[in-house]
Amino acid sequence: MTMVKTRFAPSPTGRMHVGNLRTALYSYLIAKHEGGNFMLRIEDTDQERFMEGAIDIINHTLADTGLVHDEGPDKDGGVGPYVQSERCRQGIYTKYAEKLVEQGDAYYCFCTKERLESLRRTVGGKEISAYDKHCLHLSKEEIRANLEAGKPYVIRFNMPLEGTTTFHDEIYGDITVNNDELDDLILIKSDGFPTYNFANVIDDHLMGITHVVRGNEYLSSTPKYNRIYEAFGWEIPKYIHCPLITNEEGQKLSKRSGHSSFEDLLEQGFVAEAIVNYVALLGWSPAGEQEIFSLQELIEIFDYHHINKSPAVFDMTKLKWMNGEYIKAMDDEKFYGMAEPYLKKYLTRDLDLKKIATMVKTRIEVLPDIEQQVDFLNEVPEYDAEMYVHKKSKSTKETSLKILTDVLPLLEACDDFNNDALFTILGGYAKENEYKVNTVMWPLRTAVSGKQATPAGATGIMEVLGKEESISRIRKAIEKLS
Repeated sequence: MTMVKTRFAPSPTGRMHVGNLRTALYSYLIAKHEGGNFMLRIEDTDQERFMEGAIDIINHTLADTGLVHDEGPDKDGGVGPYVQSERCRQGIYTKYAEKLVEQGDAYYCFCTKERLESLRRTVGGKEISAYDKHCLHLSKEEIRANLEAGKPYVIRFNMPLEGTTTFHDEIYGDITVNNDELDDLILIKSDGFPTYNFANVIDDHLMGITHVVRGNEYLSSTPKYNRIYEAFGWEIPKYIHCPLITNEEGQKLSKRSGHSSFEDLLEQGFVAEAIVNYVALLGWSPAGEQEIFSLQELIEIFDYHHINKSPAVFDMTKLKWMNGEYIKAMDDEKFYGMAEPYLKKYLTRDLDLKKIATMVKTRIEVLPDIEQQVDFLNEVPEYDAEMYVHKKSKSTKETSLKILTDVLPLLEACDDFNNDALFTILGGYAKENEYKVNTVMWPLRTAVSGKQATPAGATGIMEVLGKEESISRIRKAIEKLS
């Protein structure tokens, strides 16, 4: 039985789109689920779109998401080079294109840009360009003369005009197209570089790729790929075309959405593991109700036959919820490492950041949420005295004023200003005066925070603020209520 081998073959053109990340993830999961190999190949034949630093982005993204490749530019598996421009320099693609010319399956095309422009026509309101096979009929002498004269050329594949081509996709089943819809695909461009489509076929075969995962926008190109495979007599890989990813409005997820790339999401305070988990569910449904999966769990249960045909909606609310679950389950030290830059950015006072991180950890969905959880630690926001009225705590403005006035000297006398000591003092005061503990804590929390919802109770907040600041805030609250 042939070992399953998949590849992720990104073009280095910028940040990694969520759709590309999903392709990488599914390719990785298919290989690992079957104990196979996951390969990285860099497709940089489109030199005009090449972006400096983009290969680093690809490597960082794969490392951050845990999608470790078994072979690639940095891990030779015996079928390299793994960068297409390097393969071009070795003449790999030209050799195979010329073999197709010899077989009569491809031909040299010397048509000028002006002539090609003249072939454009509008069909159903859409401008299309279909080559008319003009150069297919050139004699060997004409071809030789043009080549010797240095005339620019491309190499085209000779697609049949009659009949149909049927191909199988693991998700969409058998798809049949009329051959007259298949344009004569360019294999080698005038700059000597192969087209994306041709290089893909050659590399996937030579590198032993068994399963090809890509977006369903490539469904229309697949019959052309298969014609090339068949011309060489090569085995066709299994195709897995993934559904479109849309925004909440049903439009294709684009860069304008602000969250279309992995790096966008990291910058918005999402956790890499949560992003991977969520992206796995964009078009694929596991059995059962479970939604939180580690990468290892995904490897164990992933079955590409359960990928959906219909578009997947990128739901930010769902991703935020999932991210919050990952943050809650995170080790405190790891969370602090992620939260520290945000705490330093949002807090202007010198406070115990580790304690604050522990306080906010279960209260946020994304890291920037920290700001609204800790802003009161800088200064108490303006608030209405009506906030001291709270039915559940049986708190009124009158009881609040009395409690704050009573406990102020107790707090001033407290030398060990920590959560446990403060709770003991205030609990004792509540018992002695026949108050519920909540009736005592509500006005204190309001006084020191000015908020109804806080990441910790009154004593936890006072510990973080420290004795001097807590006492100062309570005095101001007494003035407000007097």
